[in-house]
Amino acid sequence: MIDKVLLFPYYWALKLRNKFYSSPRRKPYVAEVPVVCVGNVTAGGTGKTPHVEMILRMLQSGGKWSGSNIAVLSRGYKRESKGFQQVVVDGSSEMFGDEPLQIKRKFPSVTVAVDKNRVEGAKLVAHPELLNGRKYSKKCWNKFFPPADLVVLDDGFQYRKLKSDLNIVLVDYNRPVYGDMLLPLGRLRDLPERLAEADVLIVSKCPQEMDLSDRARVAESLHLVDYDPESGRCKSAEGKSQYLLFTSVEYAPAEGVFDITEPRFVYSKKIILVTGIANDRALRNYLSDTYKIVARFNFPDHHKYRWSDIDRIQTALRKNPTASIMTTEKDMQRLLDFKGMPKEIRERCFMVPIKTHFLSEADRSAFESVLNGVR
Repeated sequence: MIDKVLLFPYYWALKLRNKFYSSPRRKPYVAEVPVVCVGNVTAGGTGKTPHVEMILRMLQSGGKWSGSNIAVLSRGYKRESKGFQQVVVDGSSEMFGDEPLQIKRKFPSVTVAVDKNRVEGAKLVAHPELLNGRKYSKKCWNKFFPPADLVVLDDGFQYRKLKSDLNIVLVDYNRPVYGDMLLPLGRLRDLPERLAEADVLIVSKCPQEMDLSDRARVAESLHLVDYDPESGRCKSAEGKSQYLLFTSVEYAPAEGVFDITEPRFVYSKKIILVTGIANDRALRNYLSDTYKIVARFNFPDHHKYRWSDIDRIQTALRKNPTASIMTTEKDMQRLLDFKGMPKEIRERCFMVPIKTHFLSEADRSAFESVLNGVR
């Protein structure tokens, strides 16, 4: 009862905000090029970045958008730069944010840009020549890139000033949204009822094996009706046609973070786990099959590493001199930025690459057809 009283103001603030943006009088900006939005209703932990990367691979590998100029547009959470910026491979997470920088380094041919104002960002990625005007010439450092044919909007489900041609919303298999609570008592940053606005619902971080009854159970928990496990088609309780698809994660062999990282340390059976992500449970479970985790540092999502953090990691290393350090791809971007990183850490620091894949070929084919159907 106390929880409901505490969350009452936040609930109604979200309710009124959503009603305001859903009003027929409120017309969102329609970009000149198609916009594919990837988002969620929770505060992190659903795997948005790996899904954006999977979508980029699919867009580049064939179909309608093969050979097109794809742009990723992100807010650039916790960056120190202002306004519109094009992300460059040799930039820093402080300048662009860790996730946009990770995407750019993995997809150097893709234009990656950050802008808190996603309406303005969508205009600029479609018309980079505008960056040479007086308004932007001194603010934007890297102005040269091809005009975008399609924009992938990273974490844009709550940004309703920009219309999306395709709304892809992720939900964590391990954390049902209808059993969760609003921030700060839970992980919800938006009302679960907004799932009805999605075109595609993707249940992420699923077990590798799910039968049809498992899928039907998830569909029911999301308040979906007329779900067909074979095609993925379903409807929201309000009658909107949707797709419900399922993905899982796979980890690749660990790779060195720094130029001087010694490959021999990866064979150590003891590790120190360092993460600054919303939920490291899946990574812990994966690593526990091979390694003994002798120390674990679980920092907040997007954590900016300080000397006090590095000192704690060094202390753990001295207590476990044969251990290696394992971290995530996202944390790697921030660790590489740290000035004066001690040699003993650089020599034995590894990151574990992650990829997302659909659980079935039917799900993948359905998603490809949806991407090809974008205007």
